[in-house]
Amino acid sequence: MEKIFPDSVQQLTSSSAGQRVSHDAVVILSGKATGECASHERASHAEIARRLAAIKGCEYAGEFNAETRHRGRLYFVPSDTLVGGVGGVGAEELHIHAEQDLFGGVVPHGFVATKTITHGLPGPFSTAPDGWSSSFARRVKEVVLPGYSAFDLHCARDAGTRLLACGAVRVKKSSGVGGLGQWVVGNAHELDDLLYSLHADNAIRDGIVLECNLSDVTTLSVGQVKVDELVATYYGVQKLTRNNRGEEVYGGSTLTVARGGFDALLALGLTPDLGTAVSQACAYHNAAMSCFPRLFASRCNYDIAQGRDEHGQWRSGVLEQSWRVGGASGAEIAALEAFHADPALNVVRASTVELYGADVELPDNVVIYFHGHDEKVGPILKYARLEDYAHT
Repeated sequence: MEKIFPDSVQQLTSSSAGQRVSHDAVVILSGKATGECASHERASHAEIARRLAAIKGCEYAGEFNAETRHRGRLYFVPSDTLVGGVGGVGAEELHIHAEQDLFGGVVPHGFVATKTITHGLPGPFSTAPDGWSSSFARRVKEVVLPGYSAFDLHCARDAGTRLLACGAVRVKKSSGVGGLGQWVVGNAHELDDLLYSLHADNAIRDGIVLECNLSDVTTLSVGQVKVDELVATYYGVQKLTRNNRGEEVYGGSTLTVARGGFDALLALGLTPDLGTAVSQACAYHNAAMSCFPRLFASRCNYDIAQGRDEHGQWRSGVLEQSWRVGGASGAEIAALEAFHADPALNVVRASTVELYGADVELPDNVVIYFHGHDEKVGPILKYARLEDYAHT
């Protein structure tokens, strides 16, 4: 596998300059009813929005309500990637015209915000949602793992059967987050049982991903955030933890964050594997922006898996994108705050941690995003921490 894609890096670097836009208030924009969103997620989003308001030097005005008259120009922090708006209110109606108007992203079609855009369809006549881009799948084929996306039972079985010929297959719901909503199957019987259960729940209709399963996996994050003139670009390593049901889920990220674009990140002297991950993320990002021209985002995060397939071959590939507030956003905000406070600071290390259970240790010098009993996941602690990395 070729390690570096310099043209892709250059394209993303060239568009990385920030721009100051005056806003009067920062508001949260929730895509879910209050009862559907876990309290630890609501608390995290609120803390992120408060801190963004401080960086921007404007008011934090809480939850956006379309029936309330908000004064002045608003900056939005959506809980989800926007698909032309939330709750029947379009992005244009909210005056969200560009990446400077929100911490997150806007996509032209719902599937663009899910895992399903990462892979192509199993055949030229496969079921696909409106707005599907075959050119995107072709452009990213070399920077993702072998796999397919499917939107009906027949296509899913066809895709899974092809992949099983090369080893175990990981099957993922389009909307799964934090490591949930995915399974590994090793033969046709396991595949059929899983697919028929997903079909019965109408999960395949919304799209599923089937891809080569890796072992000894390291999951990396590569991303960029822009708030006014501040631009921060990073790589990070994710870690897993056990939730209160004993399931292995997302447990946080440690990010190395550079002030500026991807050229600044690459100048840190990355290992070959990290360089591959950054280059693959850039290629994926550029393909998305090109193939979906109505897509824009100020918060971009790409997860990359690196490990070995069943034949022992080392592989690296982008798993999915996130153009919304995510698990690493506490660390992203910590880095932006540090760069905002100290113009001489060019590199920092920041982390987010998620711990489950009633008896967890709270370290010193952290920003707590949630600490308590959540009605959906039980007792959980979420915090962010900043460490100085270098002055250059």
